[in-house]
Amino acid sequence: MKKIFAIAWKDALIRFSGFSELLFFIILPIVFTFILGGSPNPGDADNRIRLVVVDQAHTPLSSDLIAELEKSTAIRPDVLELGEAESQFSERSASVLLIIPSGFDAESLSNSSAELELRQQPNDMDALIADRAVQAVIGKLGSAINAAQMAVDEAEQIGAFESESDRQAYFDDALISAQKLLDEAPSRVNITRAATSDQIEYDPAANSSAGQLITWVFIPLLGLSGLFAFERQQGTLRRLLTTPTSKATFLFGAISGQVLAAIVQMTLLVTFGSFVLNLNWGREPLALAVLMVSFALAASALGTTLGTFVKTDGQAGGLSIMLGMVMALMGGCWYPLEMFPETVQNIVKVLPTTWAMQGMLDLVLRGGGLIDIFPESGVLLGFAAIFFTIGVARFRYE
Repeated sequence: MKKIFAIAWKDALIRFSGFSELLFFIILPIVFTFILGGSPNPGDADNRIRLVVVDQAHTPLSSDLIAELEKSTAIRPDVLELGEAESQFSERSASVLLIIPSGFDAESLSNSSAELELRQQPNDMDALIADRAVQAVIGKLGSAINAAQMAVDEAEQIGAFESESDRQAYFDDALISAQKLLDEAPSRVNITRAATSDQIEYDPAANSSAGQLITWVFIPLLGLSGLFAFERQQGTLRRLLTTPTSKATFLFGAISGQVLAAIVQMTLLVTFGSFVLNLNWGREPLALAVLMVSFALAASALGTTLGTFVKTDGQAGGLSIMLGMVMALMGGCWYPLEMFPETVQNIVKVLPTTWAMQGMLDLVLRGGGLIDIFPESGVLLGFAAIFFTIGVARFRYE
């Protein structure tokens, strides 16, 4: 066991002797994951257009207007004081500014003397959308007020009011009834959505997190071949013949060290995806651990086999990057596999990256558990068994 640990520790020191390895180990994977994944998953965040509102009237009608704006599916009112609102608008941090002036009440709206000030940033699509939404809300309020005023006029003709206060109370009740009827009115436009489900399950953050994790872990594990080539070039493998260290001990130490480093790297990338991209990687930790270990073993086994064919460290590095990039691309790590022709989708099932990507998406995108990733993990362990058998059988000290 001491020999195995010593070999693994020696390989780790060689691998992380320079800053470049740290760059490829965690910095670049995080950068690419964030860029390709876009902004953090908003979850249930309100994605309506922000409408800055200044209420200088403080009347029941201005309150009703703001309440109706809250119901809009297009805009989200944000009530601020005049100074702060104008400052945000001048700094272009607000696309549109609505000022409700003093005197904005039901009477002014009914006699068409009510005015609102709507300021828009030039050539701004959000401002145009907000303008249409505000006009729709005002039109709805105007309709309710007109209906209430008509009810008051009819009642007034039969002498239903003994005082102005009776008239105002009747108007207020009629306005409430009119607004309720307008809210309950059936929609004049019925939207029918197609029942056909999308064949491509895609979430930028989830696909980026899983795909970049596989890509940046797979290539270094293929680079295990370069470690063997380097040892042969330096003559260390030949000197092992003079010690009681067996081939099995050396291989187990070299492979286990790289697998452990890969698991640490995957854990860091999963943590980044969970806390920065708001992905639910931790839903099934046991399933995630099984899949990560299976993938690491399959990739390191392929690297072991590749190490028996390459002659030099440079040759191993070039092949590792080329094969790693091609397998990641064809395995669906960069684009959804469903975008490829069906023939290609069947052919790439011979790649470990395909099964690793499908397993990762089962966990983070489809909400699967341990049972769901058993097929992918089983196939990856099958890859590991086949390539380890070939690699160990072909392994030579020189």
